[in-house]
Amino acid sequence: MNARPSFRAQVLQAREDAIVDTVNRLLADKGFEAMTVDLVAAEVGIAKASLYKHFSSKEQLAAAAMVRVLDRAMAFMASPACATEPSPIERLKAVARWTMEVQLAGQMPSLPAQNSTLRTALVADKVYMERLMQLSEQLGEWIEAAQAQGQLHPALPAEVVLYTLFARACDPVLGVLKAGGSYSDEQIVGWCLASCFEGLAAHVPAARAKPAVPRGR
Repeated sequence: MNARPSFRAQVLQAREDAIVDTVNRLLADKGFEAMTVDLVAAEVGIAKASLYKHFSSKEQLAAAAMVRVLDRAMAFMASPACATEPSPIERLKAVARWTMEVQLAGQMPSLPAQNSTLRTALVADKVYMERLMQLSEQLGEWIEAAQAQGQLHPALPAEVVLYTLFARACDPVLGVLKAGGSYSDEQIVGWCLASCFEGLAAHVPAARAKPAVPRGR
């Protein structure tokens, strides 16, 4: 039987959870560049010195927020809402839908594509890299299975499909459409999901397609 954490340990964990939750919200709302350690401390309601007892830098704060999101993603992938989908392609669609819904809810951290200090910190973060590899391996298995079943374009490298799915977590189209106020979240997610998996080209059913007219007639 595991010993119950001490009161002090519980307080420290609660504070750390509050810090990560705040970082997650600020990254989703303002982005990495605009977020500062001072702002995080002020939002949590603690001194900056207290925050530094948990995280030593802005980059570590971002890494902790990303670990939290990866944990949530893996929990979703193991949940009945995703794991019981009948085919690999439907499981991939379920994950993509989840990432879009999380972004529309303002809970998806926004990190810059190019930032050497942040990239270095993420690569050096063992927990983050372990979670990322676990997530990538599971998605990679589903991608390869979907390609083998003819549900995804077989000529596309699995890596390209994987990164395309990762990009849905920060797709700017979602925010632009939501800000317009003309469509519901369900409509926005449905359209973005369709463009991701079905493309933008028109698909005409074979039975309705006009027959080609032979030349010379």
